[in-house]
Amino acid sequence: MTERWLDQDAGPIIRPYTVTRGRTRPTGARFDLIATVSATGSAAPGLSPEHRRVLAACRRPISVAELASGTGLAVGVVGVLLGDLRDAGLVTVRTSSGGAQPRVDLLRDVLAGLRTL
Repeated sequence: MTERWLDQDAGPIIRPYTVTRGRTRPTGARFDLIATVSATGSAAPGLSPEHRRVLAACRRPISVAELASGTGLAVGVVGVLLGDLRDAGLVTVRTSSGGAQPRVDLLRDVLAGLRTL
């Protein structure tokens, strides 16, 4: 019996490093999961389909975590793609903490909520 590595319903498998051209970190500052991202421009020629998908999802303000979930891309991949879009001036990023460290009690509550899922 032969094992099947591809579920027909899942579609083709694309490795994250293929989407990011081997990059594992965005240029510039990293993105917090709770940072809010908003599109400031429209898709430019030369953007990959994944860049376009991320940019389209940013038409309304959205957190990085929601963006990753909604696009079906890994958080690390979303960070790299957002870095490209930020460098191109197509998105803005706002942190809710104004650059301050997140509260430890808030992080514990989020972690507890995730564990219950």
